Amino acid sequence: MSACWPLQGLTPAQKSVLISLADNANDEGVCWPSVAKIGERTCLSERAVQQAIKVLSECKVLRIEGRQGRSTMFTVTPAAFAPPQKVRPRKKCTPAANAPTPEPAAPQPPQDLHPTPAAAAPRTVIEPSVEPTGNLLPADSGQPDDEAMCQEACRAIWAAYSAAYHTRYGTAPVRNAKVNRNVRDLLKRLGAEEAPAVAAYFVGINDARLINGCHSIGDLLVKAEAYRTQWATGAQLNGTTARQIEQTQANANAALAAAKNLRGKGEGGKNAFL
Repeated sequence: MSACWPLQGLTPAQKSVLISLADNANDEGVCWPSVAKIGERTCLSERAVQQAIKVLSECKVLRIEGRQGRSTMFTVTPAAFAPPQKVRPRKKCTPAANAPTPEPAAPQPPQDLHPTPAAAAPRTVIEPSVEPTGNLLPADSGQPDDEAMCQEACRAIWAAYSAAYHTRYGTAPVRNAKVNRNVRDLLKRLGAEEAPAVAAYFVGINDARLINGCHSIGDLLVKAEAYRTQWATGAQLNGTTARQIEQTQANANAALAAAKNLRGKGEGGKNAFL
């Protein structure tokens, strides 16, 4: 998406379709949403989406691959962007090749320059055309503060999680914009060094609730620090284990209370059995 935003010469509809495809694409720029789904996300009609896709293909910013019996596969290629003439209109000052030469215009009287505004006059503030870039992560977190490093760390986290997920479930996990935000949040909370290992460890946890949810990365984010502790200590804790520990503590508390009660009985405050 960051490579597609700066592209110029596209209409709002074409840019909207391109950004929607880039948002759905994986690290290789490949995605396969339906035309109806693209239209739903961009608020465009299916005809408008199809026309935009055709122009994007002509601009070489999109490769289209039809798959028999399956949805069309798109590959977003912003580096190859070359807008055609009909997308990037000719400048007004450049006449067409066959346009007649216009007659010279009559000389106009010189125009007075705009006077300098008074000191109390309101001044127009020109906003910068490019948004400033800043650190996405806290400066004192010890995590990468450069966007490129952040993206590289996110790719490492996803690669570790995806490999473990495929090993367990035999298929690749779903990746979309929400999942990408979860991966980035996980990086902020655990750091670039430990997050990939914790993500892979998480998929191997045998817990009924996690298995029912197919070990979604959203569940990992809910208790990321707890799963990091389990990974670091090698002590896997699920619902059953937690209840057993809780029952053990309850039994110990009951035994301690019983011992104190017995010490208060017997002659002279001495327990007859102890």
